[in-house]
Amino acid sequence: QSQLVESGGGLVQPGGSLRLSCVASGFTFDYYAIGWFRQAPGKEREGVSCISGSGGSTNYADFVKGRFTISRDNFKNTVYLQMNSLKPEDTAVYHCAAGPYFSLCSNADGMDYWGKGTLVTVSS
Repeated sequence: QSQLVESGGGLVQPGGSLRLSCVASGFTFDYYAIGWFRQAPGKEREGVSCISGSGGSTNYADFVKGRFTISRDNFKNTVYLQMNSLKPEDTAVYHCAAGPYFSLCSNADGMDYWGKGTLVTVSS
C-alpha cells in the first residue's frame, strides 16, 4: 500500500523556521517526483515546491523563493521542506504528494499519492 506521511508542523513565530518531512512507503521512491502543496483555511490548494526523483531538479512557487528549500534522501525515502523566514500567510496544512513526472509536479492533478498533511501555524 502506497503511503506518504508528513511531520514537522507546529506553531512558530513570524520570522521563525520549521522543517517538514515526508516519509514514503509502498512504491519505488526514486522513480517519483515529490511535491509540497498547501491549503489555508478558506483558500484553494496551491503548489509550493517540487523535486525530481533524482533530486537534481527543483522548483518553487514565487511566494516561497529564497525562503524555502526542498531536498530528498532516497536512501531514507524522505523529502524535506526547510522553511525559513516564515510569515503569517504561510499558515496552512502542508501536504506532500508523489507523481511520475516532474514536469507536472506543480499540478495536483499530476500526482498519484497524497499524505494527510501537517499543520503549520505562523503567529505571534
